[in-house]
Amino acid sequence: MNRRSSLISLITAGALFASLTAISPALGAGEGTGADRAPGPEERNAHWVAAWTSMPQLTEPSNMPPAPFTQDDAVLTDTTLRQTVHVSAGGDHIRLRFSNAFGGAALPITKVSVALPLDGRAGTGAIREGTARRVTFGGGSSVAVPAGAQAVSDPLDFRLEPGSNLTATVYLATGQASTALTSHPGSRTTSYLRSGNHVQDPDLPGATTTDHWYLLSGVEVWSGRDTSATAVLGDSLTDGRGSTTNGNDRWPDVLQQRLATGPGPVRTSVVNQAAGGNRLLNDGLGPNGLARLDRDVLAQSGVDRLIVFEGVNDLGTAPATPAAQKQAAHDVIAAYDQIITRAHALGIRVYGATLTPFGGNTGYDDADGYREEARQTVNSWIRTGGRFDAVIDFDRAARDPHHPRALHPSLDVGDHLHLNPAGYRALAGAVPARLFRPSPLPAGFGYN
Repeated sequence: MNRRSSLISLITAGALFASLTAISPALGAGEGTGADRAPGPEERNAHWVAAWTSMPQLTEPSNMPPAPFTQDDAVLTDTTLRQTVHVSAGGDHIRLRFSNAFGGAALPITKVSVALPLDGRAGTGAIREGTARRVTFGGGSSVAVPAGAQAVSDPLDFRLEPGSNLTATVYLATGQASTALTSHPGSRTTSYLRSGNHVQDPDLPGATTTDHWYLLSGVEVWSGRDTSATAVLGDSLTDGRGSTTNGNDRWPDVLQQRLATGPGPVRTSVVNQAAGGNRLLNDGLGPNGLARLDRDVLAQSGVDRLIVFEGVNDLGTAPATPAAQKQAAHDVIAAYDQIITRAHALGIRVYGATLTPFGGNTGYDDADGYREEARQTVNSWIRTGGRFDAVIDFDRAARDPHHPRALHPSLDVGDHLHLNPAGYRALAGAVPARLFRPSPLPAGFGYN
């Protein structure tokens, strides 16, 4: 081979290598498949994944921002709001979602920043020095979110570890010209309010505290295609009533930690879309489960699995008569069937969790046992109906084996309906890790 032929061969080989590299950017030199690193912005084999969510709902009067941050016709005027959230997935690029789903007027956000909280703690008003980063919307600092809408921020280079806490700070110069405010009251996490613009301040001394989240409804990370999200549709038992304030020990939190640290770690982000008092069929504290399915599950980034643990409030608020409870059980089962049908159409597996006991609860337990009979009917369908892609038996995990219609005393927070942190650990432990391992969808999936 002469010199000219050798040169042509080298050029051709180089071009071929370059084209292969462009087609498969994850195969960088010395980086294997790229599974050990976060994907870059131009990574083809990557997508946005929900890392934290909170179910938006209309703020009740008792859960509005404390004085002076709520006025007669406006809220959060000239106010800095700082709140921490616990993320399931991590990455090198993030973006935020702000919701004005229930706002009575446009939501004018003036400035936003993110940072790591001091010492990585949840519920603190202090941030780690040097970690604050400006958040933008279309390249600018401010955004006006129309009533009923949401706004997604620009992607931001920001390293976020899975299972860590993130601080988001928002400043509203003019406030929202309405007292109809979007929030998530059951945060079980302390937020901070202070007058004036303190977005970049390392701490907020003298701030007013409140255990609610406002405006922020999601954090997303840019992650590899082998990372997905599992949404949980639920009520107060998933929202964490009875868990520890600033402890992040609701059962989805514990499940996420278990999946991430167990043998053969599972790359899924467990995101909590629950609210206290929520029902499948009728509005209560927040829209009913069927109405919010599109917003809270189907429209969330990267979701390929759904856990449904809801229905006890539908039974508990229906009259304690044979006819009413028979109808309530029928309607709950029909709601499950609709959820499965709609999720399957988008390739989302749906896992059904059995309803936990409420024997002895003043509001829900009835002397004749009609609601218990309805619970058993619903649980029997979950276990044997064959519609769910898998069954998670929370009833078995939480009940008293000597008194199966009641919670185990060691797991009961005291009202015979909600669980304590040990109870939430028991629920998390009842979820099989195999349900989250990669596997192809079966033939015919999504037909119904």
